[in-house]
Amino acid sequence: MSHISLPAATSKGLPLHVKVLIGFVLGAVLGLVAHASGADTPFINGVIEYVTRPAGQIFLNLLFMLVLPLMFSALVLGVAELGDIASLGRLGWRTLTYTAAVTGAAVAIGLVMVNLIQPGLHMDPALVQKAMSSNAGKVGDIVASGQQLKVLDLLVNIVPHNVLAAGVDDKQKLGIVFFALMIGIGLVLTPSPATQAFKHALQGLFEISMRLIGLFIRLAPYAVACFMFGLCAQLGWDVLAGLAYFVVTVVLALAIHMFVVLPLWVKFMGGMSPRTFFRGSQEAVLTAFATASSTATLPVTLRVAEENLRLPRKVSRFVLTVGASANHHGTALFEGVTVLFLAQVFGLHLPLAEQLMVLGLCILGGIGTAGIPSGSLPVIAMICGIIGLNPAGIGIILGVNSFLDMCRTSLNVTGDLATAVVVSARSGEVAEAELPATETAA
Repeated sequence: MSHISLPAATSKGLPLHVKVLIGFVLGAVLGLVAHASGADTPFINGVIEYVTRPAGQIFLNLLFMLVLPLMFSALVLGVAELGDIASLGRLGWRTLTYTAAVTGAAVAIGLVMVNLIQPGLHMDPALVQKAMSSNAGKVGDIVASGQQLKVLDLLVNIVPHNVLAAGVDDKQKLGIVFFALMIGIGLVLTPSPATQAFKHALQGLFEISMRLIGLFIRLAPYAVACFMFGLCAQLGWDVLAGLAYFVVTVVLALAIHMFVVLPLWVKFMGGMSPRTFFRGSQEAVLTAFATASSTATLPVTLRVAEENLRLPRKVSRFVLTVGASANHHGTALFEGVTVLFLAQVFGLHLPLAEQLMVLGLCILGGIGTAGIPSGSLPVIAMICGIIGLNPAGIGIILGVNSFLDMCRTSLNVTGDLATAVVVSARSGEVAEAELPATETAA
């Protein structure tokens, strides 16, 4: 299979990830200044409503527009490159086993941190009522979505009854993954000139998608500035201060998993230096932080896996494409922390057995969560309903959800790449994945 020369991540001047960081800081500072000068003024509201929000949404739409063709072509080609069904089975089971184990560790870290810090006991009751009343409309939509979710439905919907419907529904993206797996298996089982031509056509679709993504991603610094301006201009410091314990709990748990568990996992299970791993992954991690969507970040994740981490394509395309829909370490961790936080706020004591049930639900919920901004909120509402907690309480955390969404998506993507490194090493594919000696030694 030919290898496309993708647009470089860096253009002349500063690298892309540095530009993204500058956009983040600039947008945040300007947003805080705008909030301090009057968050509800017509001018500030007009800038958010007619400039920053549409600009950020257009950027996301450009990425989402290509996610479906990219996801389908990458996974079909990844399966086809494995060459036989036995290899697919081994790769699939490794991916599933490692994903479940490390996602379970992430949720466990979250549950331990929320029991140690107990952020729900530090909430001002007046702030609770204010947050819930100000977000009443959003809460209704989220609760309605959560009531439509059932744990068994998450599993049943993996097999789509309508591929076109699954393609337009973000909650059914796993259906597209399953369909692509079936097409890939069909390609392996049906070697013929016609199927080879179809495979070449899919390679062309993959290369076109990656080329366009490489062009669109250059807009990321401006989009990040727009996102951060809107977030900081509307929230300021007051709401963030009121939810500080919750934010600290989530961020600390995410940091422990990202900078302690994953580096150890990559080093001892994947045979790669953590420094090499993070240096090669930083562009994808920053893009995930900017877009708050592991699905939208998939094109960048695929490119850094092949070009920076030098992972074998037939492994990275399979693991990362499945991971964008099903390997959500950060999301599962966030769901667990949020559910226990809401239980603390409303005085609902959960014994250890029920907390373990929450852990299991979060692992399943992380798999079934749509890889889009705020995709975990309906799942949290569903879990709240299962344990007897009023799902409307989710309105408390909506004020800081955008920021935490960016943080947990960064962990999702880092976890995807770490899983790809480990699966590559454990599949005997490390020869192609190894970096040059000068970098590996670092």
